[in-house]
Amino acid sequence: MSVSHSHTTETHAHPEMSILRKYVFSEDHKIIGIQFLFTGLIMLFVGGALALLVRLQVGWPNGTIPIIGRWFPASWGEKMSPEFYTMVFSMHASVMIFFVIIPWLTGAFGNFLIPLQIGAPDMAFPKLNMMSYWFMWPALITIIWSFFVEGGAAGSGWTSYPTLASAGMPAGSGFQSPAGPPSGYGQILWLVSLLFVGISSMMGSVNYITTIVNMRAPGMTFFRMPMSIWAMFITAILQAMALPVLTVALILQLLDKTLGTTFFLPPAGMAFGNWHTGPGGGQPLLWQHLFWFYSHPAVYIMILPAMGMVSDIISVFARKPLFGYKPMVYAIAGIAGLGFIVWGHHMFQSGMDPRLGTGFMLATIMIALPSAVKTFNWLGTIWGGNIKYTTAMLNALAFVAMFVIGGLSGIFMAATPVDVYIHDTYFIVAHIHYVLFMSSIFGIFAGIYFWFPKMFGRMMNETWGKVHFVLTFILANCTFYPMHIIGVGGHPRRYYDITIYDVFQHLQPLNVFMSVSAILLGLAQFIFVANFFYSLIWGPRAERNPWHSNTLEWSAPSPPPHGNFEETPVVYRGPYEYGHPDTEQDYAPQTDAKGPAVVAAH
Repeated sequence: MSVSHSHTTETHAHPEMSILRKYVFSEDHKIIGIQFLFTGLIMLFVGGALALLVRLQVGWPNGTIPIIGRWFPASWGEKMSPEFYTMVFSMHASVMIFFVIIPWLTGAFGNFLIPLQIGAPDMAFPKLNMMSYWFMWPALITIIWSFFVEGGAAGSGWTSYPTLASAGMPAGSGFQSPAGPPSGYGQILWLVSLLFVGISSMMGSVNYITTIVNMRAPGMTFFRMPMSIWAMFITAILQAMALPVLTVALILQLLDKTLGTTFFLPPAGMAFGNWHTGPGGGQPLLWQHLFWFYSHPAVYIMILPAMGMVSDIISVFARKPLFGYKPMVYAIAGIAGLGFIVWGHHMFQSGMDPRLGTGFMLATIMIALPSAVKTFNWLGTIWGGNIKYTTAMLNALAFVAMFVIGGLSGIFMAATPVDVYIHDTYFIVAHIHYVLFMSSIFGIFAGIYFWFPKMFGRMMNETWGKVHFVLTFILANCTFYPMHIIGVGGHPRRYYDITIYDVFQHLQPLNVFMSVSAILLGLAQFIFVANFFYSLIWGPRAERNPWHSNTLEWSAPSPPPHGNFEETPVVYRGPYEYGHPDTEQDYAPQTDAKGPAVVAAH
């Protein structure tokens, strides 16, 4: 189905707007996407700084850091308090997931690419789109403010399990009756912040679904859409279906914290007893079900857009049609669908009935099938291709490699007996960082290097881009791969200091190695920042289509004007027609009506 919308250069003349209206409170999807991009970049360094605090504490838990301490003996000073350490790792995960990965992939690239790649002049609801960005700012302010309130920031992990989170008492206070005064203001601000993030994401998902269904250019059928659009479309559906569940859970926990309700709190004095039968008693496990019903699909919200973007980039730089286009679409849909029925694998240790756990285990293992389809299709696209090793392509290939490692480690955790052993070890930390940090960040970097010319009309420096890639790839693996090793060795996650336990002493040298690697990894990102901002101002002017790509955004000027296209594009072919023997050049843009017959992308 395609809805035609005719607009010409004359009908798309836009009045001059003030700087504030054009670049701050903008309704232009491209500016909003760039706003999400810059906001995510700022929060990346906030989340990264929190991560380095975690690694500093774990690597050198007893005081001064070698080398640095030679010049600054008091640089680390007193040991970080256990309470503050708990706040740091809780907020690190919260910032990276809710304020970096999701806003970058769905907010920045979703906003920028969807209208351009389907041939639309803008989003279906421009004002709602603007509000989706500005609803992020109360969330940002609230979560940063939480560090400065009495009791400090939220310290119950990014999962905020009751009763630790719902009772709302500072660490070490023990269980307290909900009848007591409200406390734990950092946790309250965490809940409010995530509510704002959820509202922002819901606005975006409604906009994305409506735009993709109703505003495609003439000839842009569903199976002529690039994989980036398919991934954003399915991700938006995931968000629309899963976010209300998390929103309800956040509101209920907020009521527990402020009004003394007991949705997630057992009766006083029965924290370890028959909590579900007492008068007025809540159910702590209810939070886990509601939270993971959203948060496991959220894992795919953080990876599916990157999968789509990487599919486009690999096809462009392999100069080959995407191998298995329709199976790739069905695989993304299959991953999204299965993602809704596997939340219980996060709760294997909660006392779940083994028969129910077996169902979750089998469903989780089944996700490996569509994931394998995508992986082998990427390899099939690369196989025999005329590969151009640009910075974008290197990051896209790294995404595939890191996703394979993260996916394989996930199969171990899908098996209930294995998960019981490794659930609270660093093996879990390794898995989530390979899937979310390693895979998503390499996908994001690939997207930035690839679409930077279209966003800003200038080219990034390829040499420095490759230096940044090599350092990031090596140092990220040095940081996170040893976590598998210490995890299998039993190293517990979230521990403030393992050196006090003789059984873990032999693992501490690897902790130091990972901490040094993490510090260097953080420093390496300044190369990217310098390249980004230097290129923004002094980079070479970009052509309209510097990568010789087929998708519609490259037929627009660089950067595109308000309204995107000089005239409505008409689509005649699929997005991946590269290397065709009947064309003078090795690509056939989707708007090319004179090329050879449409090549089946599958």
